[in-house]
Amino acid sequence: MAVEIWHNPRCSKSRAALAYLEAKGVTPEVRLYLKDGPSQEELRDMLMALGLPASALLRKEGAALKGEAENVIVAALAADPALIERPVIRNGSKAVIGRPTEAIDEIL
Repeated sequence: MAVEIWHNPRCSKSRAALAYLEAKGVTPEVRLYLKDGPSQEELRDMLMALGLPASALLRKEGAALKGEAENVIVAALAADPALIERPVIRNGSKAVIGRPTEAIDEIL
């Protein structure tokens, strides 16, 4: 599996992660997740790769969902991908939220 980044080109953190990958010689598959939102199944798969609960993928705009059940949060993230913390980078069965960018080194 190639390295994949869930990318939002308008986000400086996401642009920094993409540039970091490219500087490391990695050409990732870029998924513009706001246009091509992940399904609930894809989100669950990504959460397993991250090793994190669904609440960890919530941006501050989704803070009201923090106490909800996993399935409720996953459904909300699938319905509104703008709530997904970014950037998310995956390499095979491992993934990280790419902040700080050096966190990406864990999966390369």
